[in-house]
Amino acid sequence: MKVKGSAPGKLMLFGEHAVIYNYPCIVTTVSPRIYVEAEITPGQFNIDAPQVKNVRFVEETVKLFSKKYNVDNKLLIKTYSDFSSQYGFGSSSAVTVATIYALSKIYKIKLSKREIFDLGYKVILNIQGVGSGFDIAAAIFGGTLYFVIGGKVIEPLSVKELSLVIGYSGVKADTTKIVKNLEFRIHNSELEYRKIFEKIGRIVEEAKISLVNGDWEKSGELMNQNHQLLQELGVSTEKLNRMCLTAIESGAYGAKLSGAGGGDCMIALVSKDKKEDVESSIVDAGGEIINVKINV
Repeated sequence: MKVKGSAPGKLMLFGEHAVIYNYPCIVTTVSPRIYVEAEITPGQFNIDAPQVKNVRFVEETVKLFSKKYNVDNKLLIKTYSDFSSQYGFGSSSAVTVATIYALSKIYKIKLSKREIFDLGYKVILNIQGVGSGFDIAAAIFGGTLYFVIGGKVIEPLSVKELSLVIGYSGVKADTTKIVKNLEFRIHNSELEYRKIFEKIGRIVEEAKISLVNGDWEKSGELMNQNHQLLQELGVSTEKLNRMCLTAIESGAYGAKLSGAGGGDCMIALVSKDKKEDVESSIVDAGGEIINVKINV
């Protein structure tokens, strides 16, 4: 018997990095999904996962699931994906959650969303050593979420018609390395960084209201403020800054990097009539437009 599980990727709207230090963030899902197919076999555990950049997430998920629920791990796991792992869309968390879904189906074990989150978050921490769990939560709950580290708060937000342009910088960033480098710098100047995180936390609280109210001008302004603080943290790049600036100059409400920084993606909040202009400006700045549905 074969069973399937799937989970979406994510996109950070507000609060990256600060979320690691107990401040809230806002994350939304994107339409591309990762799919996991599981089949019980008479042989050994085997993974066929050419699209997954790190099969350790599948391996660790199966290991923890088997131990926790006392089931055999003689499985063939196959994965396939709608999106490339080169983009910072949280493929590791998506494949972790999709694997849990598939295992729960094949062994007929009913799990609550909270149980799935706790198991998935443990997988991420076991492998990466750092992480807040927002990408695990996004893969489970979908839509747009207000989130606090470790799932202390997972609050779905009713956000409608979120119109974003996503620009890829062409540089694949190492999220774990960037987070750990920032952690090292914080130890040398904790007060200075804490003030930045507090400002980001306040921006997230304001954005939570403006997004639900559909106040795009305010949301865009908050994006600009968030990006400026991420620049102060030293996690942006010249190219990301250029892509954000040109998006604003061509009519976006606001723009910021999305994710750990150091490369990967930026986002611009736009009105429908300005979308093409903003996309063209990002391409002119050397970016690549990624067309996906948001808040799914």
